[in-house]
Amino acid sequence: MIISRTPLRVSFFGGGTDFPEFFSQHGGAVLGTAIDKYIYHTVSHLPSWLFDHKIRFAYRKVEFARSLEDVEHRPFREILRHCGVLKDVEVNLASDLPSFSGLGSSSSFTVGLIKGLSAFQGRHIGQEELARSAIQVERNVLQEAVGLQDQIFAAFGGLNMIRFRGDGDFVVERVPISQARMRELGDSMLLYFTGITRRAQEVEASKIANMGRIRDNLKKMLLLVDRAYDALTGNKGLAEFGRLLNETWIEKKQLDPSVSAPQIDRLYDAGMRAGAIGGKLLGAGGGGFMLFFVPSEHQAAVRVALRDYHEVPFAINAPGSTIVHS
Repeated sequence: MIISRTPLRVSFFGGGTDFPEFFSQHGGAVLGTAIDKYIYHTVSHLPSWLFDHKIRFAYRKVEFARSLEDVEHRPFREILRHCGVLKDVEVNLASDLPSFSGLGSSSSFTVGLIKGLSAFQGRHIGQEELARSAIQVERNVLQEAVGLQDQIFAAFGGLNMIRFRGDGDFVVERVPISQARMRELGDSMLLYFTGITRRAQEVEASKIANMGRIRDNLKKMLLLVDRAYDALTGNKGLAEFGRLLNETWIEKKQLDPSVSAPQIDRLYDAGMRAGAIGGKLLGAGGGGFMLFFVPSEHQAAVRVALRDYHEVPFAINAPGSTIVHS
């Protein structure tokens, strides 16, 4: 049995500029981190001559398929095809957090399954090849409206600046900060579930369709990436990082009417009034998780103000997709 473990991610700055529709003309960059919340795949051999099926996949339901074409879960089916695993395989899926919540779970699913299937075939796949394979499947095979950051964070892990240029080229730069500053950054983050799940595809497709209208907003968000990087790597306190999160949230809400909603705005305003310096909704928008930057002296007040929402503790700088059992 093979078990792969693949992190989810928190994107701080630059989301939207990782779409080729934008960065092929203007360049792009994101600043974010893999977190210690994971998707797990178990991959094992299925002796199909003993059963009436050749493929078994357990997720929120269980599929028993006689052939690849009988698999209902389209991403699973196409990843199997991409990896050349056509039969005699059993895969089980587990996740620390719900899907469709703005943490890049769809890409973590793709990356983790490719990682696990590669190990199942006795093949090591490096981080860059893993990320590019996931991008190929999601954008070109599945034709999904996705950027490139989620697959890269899932494959590489870490706290990174990722720069995009040309037609799909990317460079991953680890953020050079001390362990003490890393801990301070992580300890300043509070994560709350809005209670709303949504499919990012619809929100992102709307943004792409209106790229001409939102281009200036994305350019402003791109400029904030370098400012946030300087705030992290400089010698001053991290409060500026929090204030920049507020600025990028203001710009993000201009990208599409579906990014926010009255319930989301109430959550954000309550956190800010209680002492948060800044924050943003993670992922495409419309639901999922809200991230706040809160100095330690105000965290108790924020937790009281947001007591009706579920807080999810997490750690930053998690490792990328890994085979944890073979």
